Formats: sequence, structure tokens, C-alpha cells
Amino acid sequence: MKVAIVTNPNIEKSSDLSHKMSERFRHEGLEAEVLDIDNLKSGFDFVFAIGGDGTMLKTTRFYSEFDTPVMGVNLGRLGFLSLIKPSDIDKLVEILKEKQYEVQERIMLKGSGLKALNDFVIKGSTCNRTSKFSLFINGNHVYDCIADGLVVSTPTGSTAYGLSAGGPVLSPELNCMVIVPICPHTMTVRPLVIPDDETVTIKSEGMNISADGQQNISDLNEIVIEKTRTKAKMAFPKNEFYSILKNKLYWGVSAISE
Repeated sequence: MKVAIVTNPNIEKSSDLSHKMSERFRHEGLEAEVLDIDNLKSGFDFVFAIGGDGTMLKTTRFYSEFDTPVMGVNLGRLGFLSLIKPSDIDKLVEILKEKQYEVQERIMLKGSGLKALNDFVIKGSTCNRTSKFSLFINGNHVYDCIADGLVVSTPTGSTAYGLSAGGPVLSPELNCMVIVPICPHTMTVRPLVIPDDETVTIKSEGMNISADGQQNISDLNEIVIEKTRTKAKMAFPKNEFYSILKNKLYWGVSAISE
């Protein structure tokens, strides 16, 4: 098995951990290569991304084109997508050899030359004012609203910006996307869940677009968003999604002391 270990030089201890992992893998007879997050390449059977969720997003987007599964090792803050702890690296050889993981296929979105595993965030031309946004689905006008912006999210991204903006949590196994208004100046516009085979068009003057918070385009008047041809492959310890909600987002934990 040929394994890539992706390191993010902007994250402390990422480089040291990647070299420890590569030495361990080679000692166990696995072929391992360390790659910089900004210099990725294909040709691997499995990939580890060392860093936070941002590192995981960028790595997974790249390897989605090569049908290669990616597992995250968390050195960031929340680590919603990167579940392996640095203290668990001694278990990784066993996890690989015994296939103690499941590979989940996650839909991605594309629009205006950008690709997102989490979400597209669409905002107006000025950050200190609301803007008018027109939403169309499959060419049909849905609404016009005055808001700070809109989030178009995959199920994977439903626990990110969309959740903070009042959107629902979606199971990653669903084939859908969700459109969440950001601070709409109305009580009648609410998050909207639609099938992932539909096409979303948003119009507004001079929009600023962000994909996964990592790729940006400014001064657009229209963006068309739809799912990509390929899906991302993400590797996780088995049956983890709902335990992640509880452990990472404190899902169902009462604020009232018992």
C-alpha cells in the first residue's frame, strides 16, 4: 500500500508528526511519502491529512479527482472532519491493515470555477451593509431577500457556517444541499433543503463568493451552483457521525446544571 501524509507548514507540530508517521509506516512495510499541502500529487492508495478541518477540506477536494480516501489527523481546534488524535498515531498501521474504518462518499458543489466540500458563502458587495439577493432553483424564481448573504451547503458543511446561521444539521448520507440565509431582514425566509441534483442560481450586484473559506471571487453578479461529477472520499472510524455531534458540538448537553 502506498500512503501519502499531507502536512501543513502553517500548523505547529504538523511537520514533526508527519515524519514520525512516515517512519512508523515504513518500519511496518508500508510505502509512505510526506507531501506539503500546497504541493499535492496523485498516485496513492490512501492519504492522511495532518492539521485542522481546513487542511482536511483542501486535501480531500484535491484527491476527489483520483478516487483516493482521506483520513484526518487533528492538530487544529474543532477537528470535526479530522478525528484521529496525535496520540493515536501508533494505531494507524493497525487501522489501515485491518481496515478498521469506513470510507464515506460525500457530495461536493461547484460554481464559477470553484469547488466546495463544505459550502459556498455568498455575500454582498460591501461587508457593512445588507444586499438584495435573488434565488432561483432550476431556473424558477424562489424569492428575493435583503440579507447579509446566503450559504449553499452540502450535508458535510451543514455543521459549519450554515449551522451558525440557523440551518439544520444534515446526515452526511443524504443526497441534498441546504440554502441558508445569513441574517435576512424578514421573518419569512428560512433555510431550504433541496435535492442535490437541482441547480441553484443566485443573483446580486457585485457579490463576493467564498468556497470552503479558502477560495474567493469578487464582483460577480450571478453564480450557478450544482453538485460536482465526482464525490469526495473521506475515511472515518466506524459509526462516528452522531458521536461527533455529541462530543464536538455538545449535542443534547443541557446548559442547566443537574
